[in-house]
Amino acid sequence: MKKDGEWKVLIMDHPSTRIVSSCFKMSDLLAEGITIIEDINKRREPLPSLEAIYLLSPTETSVHALINDFKGSPTFLYKAAHVFFTDTCPEDLFKELGKSRIIKAIKTLKEINVAFLPYESQVYSLDNPQSFHNLFSPYCREDKNSQLERMAEQIATLCDTLKEYPSIRYRNGAEDCCLLAHAVLAKLNAFKADNPTMGEGPDKSRSQLLIVDRSYDVVSPLLHELTFQAMAYDLLNIQQDTYRYESTGISDAREKVVLLDEDDDLWVQLRHMHIADVSKKVTELLRTFCESKRLTTDKANIKDLSQILKKMPQYQKELHKYSTHLHLAEDCMNNFKGTVEKLCAAEQDLATGTDVDGEKVKNPMKNIVPIVLDPSVSAFDKIRIILLCVFLQNGISEENLMKLIQHANIQQERDVLYNMHCLGAPIMPEDSGQMKPVRKVRLESTYQLSRWTPILKDVMEDAIEDKLDKKLWPYVSCPAPGPSSQAAVSARFGHWHKTKTAAEHRIGPRLIIYVLGGVTMSEMRCAYEVTEATDGKWEVLIGSSHILTPKQFLEDVRNLTEQTPLKS
Repeated sequence: MKKDGEWKVLIMDHPSTRIVSSCFKMSDLLAEGITIIEDINKRREPLPSLEAIYLLSPTETSVHALINDFKGSPTFLYKAAHVFFTDTCPEDLFKELGKSRIIKAIKTLKEINVAFLPYESQVYSLDNPQSFHNLFSPYCREDKNSQLERMAEQIATLCDTLKEYPSIRYRNGAEDCCLLAHAVLAKLNAFKADNPTMGEGPDKSRSQLLIVDRSYDVVSPLLHELTFQAMAYDLLNIQQDTYRYESTGISDAREKVVLLDEDDDLWVQLRHMHIADVSKKVTELLRTFCESKRLTTDKANIKDLSQILKKMPQYQKELHKYSTHLHLAEDCMNNFKGTVEKLCAAEQDLATGTDVDGEKVKNPMKNIVPIVLDPSVSAFDKIRIILLCVFLQNGISEENLMKLIQHANIQQERDVLYNMHCLGAPIMPEDSGQMKPVRKVRLESTYQLSRWTPILKDVMEDAIEDKLDKKLWPYVSCPAPGPSSQAAVSARFGHWHKTKTAAEHRIGPRLIIYVLGGVTMSEMRCAYEVTEATDGKWEVLIGSSHILTPKQFLEDVRNLTEQTPLKS
């Protein structure tokens, strides 16, 4: 596309802007000859001397806006159009394009099949938080099928991007999982017909796509997690992956704004560590860094980074990184001490059903009374603990639930508790239709306040070891192993938003997990842990319509009985 000295305009709609933003910085686009970035839905100045690249989702609004750009006479808005759709363009819109004047200006027309956001190297998002309401609300039954159809299209583009044609399994008993699994299979078969080499390569026949819904584990989204990333997003006000904090000493700027993403290698190293180890690790890494630059340090000036910075102004960027994560860890700990610490102990007992000594929790109600009565505990934190108590007992009587709501003084938020039944969770004893999954016994030592393991980790491990029960996790497709195609190997790419040489592309099998209704950060961490435990033989990818924090999960559940949900 890029010729030396030739600049182009990039025009996008909202979904494609989100995709590009998750993969590129502005400097990357400039390097590719993009001089201006425009929103297709806004009025724009004509630039008849420049060619335009359109990256659009194939929706009626975007396609009509594209046609309108080339309606004018005597000249069009741009010299020529290179059109890329994020996924399959519907037949009727394609015909409209063919009948319009734009055909005189189109130089490129392609469907690139990237209708998802790469959130992290092993995490993807379909960028549709609204789907939670459409799937679980009693008011949205008729919207459900079109929602599942759209998700299937997006998941299929993910598999196509990864060059995977996986066997597809779903959690039995969950109707939506079954419908989605069949819809994904239909879309994948259409892609496979266009590209017969899809899913070929050594061991690729073992790749699996597993579809599960949020009701399979309603405990993980409620717990206070104490690993760095999950804890920070739960306790601090981190919006759009941006952490803001007041800095002292290092420079004049009072407020620092930092993006927590994979361009920060320190964040990647720390994000899944337990908070008890984070500050220790940062200090250790900082000391190693200073020693490698032949700078003597002691405890005092490790704490006061401004002293080091005066001696090493050329390392400002690196030192700011250490400073950020020391601040972030300290912020987490300040929010943890006191109330949250007390909550964690009770939450772990209720989630696991046993106390720290492995004794069965005999009277869960007794455990939560002090928390429920404590006016310093927030309404949402009380709801989290009440729900864990209710789930442990497979539902409680309406009378007892009413008493808890009254004593906790959370009448205004009572909908969160009652709406949990929309996810199939047992609130009243008569609700408990779902069998609880049998849990693995884990012998590795853990911190006392982090004894719970997300249920999906058991599922990931069993899937990789081929131990998943075929009745509980039936296949909708189990492709026969195809011949290994060496030619296909060089086209693989694993971490989709990293530029890799052909030799680095992933050739082993993948386990791709899709969670209907949001994925938690503790489940994201499990994908990395299970991958690491296989010594790189497998790669686990996990994703959903959106990434959940406990607060967003509770807000989403509360809004289920609103006919049109409030924007969380």
